[in-house]
Amino acid sequence: MTMRPPVFLLAALLALPAAASTPITLDQAMAHPDWIGNPVEAAWWSWDGKQVYYKQKRTGSPIRDTFQALPQPRRVADPELGKLDSPDLIYSRDHSRMLVLRNNDLFERDLKSGALVQITRGASKLEAVQYTADERGVHYRVGSDWYLWDRASKVVGPAALPRAAKDPAAPDDDSLRAMQLRLMATLKRQKDERDALRDRTDELRRIDPSMAPAPVYLGDKVVIEDSGLSPDGRWLIVATAPKGADKGRVGKMPRYVTESGYEEFDDQRTRVGRNNPAGHALKLIDLRTNKVQDLSFDVLPGVTQDPLAELRKAAKQDPLKGNRAVRVADGPGTINWSADGGKVAIMLRSVDNKDRWIVGVDLAGAKLQPLHRLSDVAWVNYDNNEFGWLPDNRSLWFLSEESGYSHLYTLDTAAGGAARALTSGKWEASEVRWTRDGGTAYLMCNRANPGDYEVCAVNGKTGAIREVTQLDGVERFRLSPREDKLLVHWSSSYTPVQLATVGVAGGAATKLTDTRTAEYKARQWIEPQYVAVPSSAGGDPVWAKLYRPAQLDPNKKYPVVMFVHGAGYLQNVSKRYPNYFREQMFHNLLVQQGYVVLDMDYRASKGYGAKWRTAIYRQMGHPELEDYIDGLNYMVKQHQGDPANVGIYGGSYGGFMTFMALMRAPDQFKAGAALRPVTDWTSYNHEYTSNILNTPDLDPQAYKVSSPIEYAENLKGHLLISHGMIDDNVFYQDSVRMAQRLIELKKDNWELASYPMERHAYVQPEAWFDQYRRIYKLFERTLKQ
Repeated sequence: MTMRPPVFLLAALLALPAAASTPITLDQAMAHPDWIGNPVEAAWWSWDGKQVYYKQKRTGSPIRDTFQALPQPRRVADPELGKLDSPDLIYSRDHSRMLVLRNNDLFERDLKSGALVQITRGASKLEAVQYTADERGVHYRVGSDWYLWDRASKVVGPAALPRAAKDPAAPDDDSLRAMQLRLMATLKRQKDERDALRDRTDELRRIDPSMAPAPVYLGDKVVIEDSGLSPDGRWLIVATAPKGADKGRVGKMPRYVTESGYEEFDDQRTRVGRNNPAGHALKLIDLRTNKVQDLSFDVLPGVTQDPLAELRKAAKQDPLKGNRAVRVADGPGTINWSADGGKVAIMLRSVDNKDRWIVGVDLAGAKLQPLHRLSDVAWVNYDNNEFGWLPDNRSLWFLSEESGYSHLYTLDTAAGGAARALTSGKWEASEVRWTRDGGTAYLMCNRANPGDYEVCAVNGKTGAIREVTQLDGVERFRLSPREDKLLVHWSSSYTPVQLATVGVAGGAATKLTDTRTAEYKARQWIEPQYVAVPSSAGGDPVWAKLYRPAQLDPNKKYPVVMFVHGAGYLQNVSKRYPNYFREQMFHNLLVQQGYVVLDMDYRASKGYGAKWRTAIYRQMGHPELEDYIDGLNYMVKQHQGDPANVGIYGGSYGGFMTFMALMRAPDQFKAGAALRPVTDWTSYNHEYTSNILNTPDLDPQAYKVSSPIEYAENLKGHLLISHGMIDDNVFYQDSVRMAQRLIELKKDNWELASYPMERHAYVQPEAWFDQYRRIYKLFERTLKQ
């Protein structure tokens, strides 16, 4: 934990001397990251908690090797791999057994003897693995089909077979068919015989558990998109969507450099608003009788109220009639059964992104029971949606942003009443892991500082909270089988992800790995300084990472470079190893060459609460630009920044913001590099964009004010556009359209660099080098006059 210093002390802290950094070349900074030392990837405890295993990329190869960490890291030999577990583990309620999903095969390990039994071999993709209610077997899903493995007999067989098809034994009403059966005795007799055989088979299925269940037919006008089987095997809940729902037109993406030597074409994704995702329907199936009942959404609070009514009216669209479209939330576990199979919780979201509901089901009455509603006039976060059942099989836990920050709540579904907040404050809770008795929740927390991540322990009854780790840059963690230690992934500014263990009572961490190369460790780097930039919008400051010389020349003004992270909803100003590690090395190079650099977590960034996240609703690029202008003013006032020589750059959302800076504040930003940028939000995907800007047909003004292409005529400065030509996230077409716009506007001092073999995330060192050489030359020729 690093306590947050008062803002007025930051200037004093910045004056502290720093070790001289080792000069870095652009070629070295953009080289394949193997030279740094590959980070620890997935990690897990051995079944008895005595050993730790982890995956690591092999130098010069895409292959991942498995290592054991204790007493010293050692690569596990290939013949030993078949005896190991994996990161994908599911424990029985008493922790006497656990399920292991390894190489898409399922195993069970006895935690008393250590014996490992293989359940499947070579199966298709396994999902939704769970123990049965009596823990004598295991359920799992392949596609839409559910299977049961019985431990005693070692037999695997179907448990539930939902079908998006007509029941062949129940043809549609047809007057010709009825006439044929009435007139033709042979046809009638054959039908009666088929019906008798089917009825007898159904009768035998009910009394003979060794027989496979009959399929459950849901009709041929739907597709099955999700399902959840109760651990007692009685109930199946199925989410369906209309069959053949038009997802909208897709384009073609050409690839010019191919092994075949010919141009090849890939389908692109659908663009925002071309067609909204189809709503779901929920069906409850009693597997004892195969009776299917619809679960109506009518009971959802606010489902008939249209939060977009005024926009719909302004767009001259018809008013909403009936319920808003609702879908089961994306991701595994959104149909979540209690371990005994007696209760189920389902997370639902409105297609307009304004509501999230958690509902239970009255199984006997086939009705949904609203348990919790989270609403946001902007959009409900697609992150921080974890939920589940406590061991008492009646208490639900979940994360919610209702206080303005992501926090942990519990709800006694049997007693009713309001949910109880276990955590609170201006910080975010995430990645919740409960002890097996439900007494303690371990979770990620950033209480001391928005960028300082630790593991916190929360008392499940009192809500008392304490920080367990003191590492500043915790990435994720696992509780040991004995629940006495944490296995922690941690990192720091220049240390890629490593492993450590910490006792649950706290104390010093035992660091298990250091995968950095000797060459990399020998270097001295410029440590970023974490600064709180005062915001002209009032309220909380804008946290940023500052890169500058330890001592500034009092007679000099320094050119300023401002970096904009991508994704929008991402946090880069943290104590962790950055996603943008190459850019951080580039910032070292810039400082060595006489620049000062500021990297900001602008409004929309992750880790700062709902208000910060949604500040950009219907106005992308506006609050963020205010934050960057505040950052520029801060650099001029506090760090001798030269207001006449300011550059800005970034990729993806950062490229978008580079455009917005050069085109909406052209007198303040002299040069910029827009990498793989969005130029027009109508071309981006639906899932992300519709959260923030609604859809183009409904809210055209939001798209107009948020799209850089609408401001291209304001460009005065020097611009580099850089884009991978096979980018299947932000299409290369975005940059091509902007180029055409600039051509038509007769703009000067801009260039477009295209990379034929790169997608959104560049891979090849040569492309990285070429791109950043262009950025460096741009700043050198424009900001050092």
